[in-house]
Amino acid sequence: MRILLIACLFFVGFSLSAQAQNSPVGVWKTIDDKSGEAKSHIEIYEDDGKYYGKILKLLRKGPETICEKCPGAKKDKKLVGMVIIEDLETKDDYWKNGSILDPETGKEYGCSIWFEDGQSDELQVRGKHWTGLYRTQTWYRVD
Repeated sequence: MRILLIACLFFVGFSLSAQAQNSPVGVWKTIDDKSGEAKSHIEIYEDDGKYYGKILKLLRKGPETICEKCPGAKKDKKLVGMVIIEDLETKDDYWKNGSILDPETGKEYGCSIWFEDGQSDELQVRGKHWTGLYRTQTWYRVD
């Protein structure tokens, strides 16, 4: 009986650990599409059942620390601390129906994120224009 109880506790703990690793919550490194260089760290977090992402750190030196092209309340605000992913909803191992802001252009796109082939350290992030065109980036887990 004791062995059965220990085995059950082990498998429950293992299951919870595997679930946590398949969560997008954490810090992610973004890569510049053109240069291939590391660009920023984005923290993805959960709030009231939805997922959000904010810029934690800019990894490249340069004057782009203010969002001059951002719309509305984000215009002329600091990039560090800015929420750029909003309102992602969970659907199995997929998060969708959110939005993502490109601070370089000030444009917002539909957003979905997922892990491909069990790669919990590589997050696929897709921004989709209303015309159906999209771009997918791979972000890399930092923590």
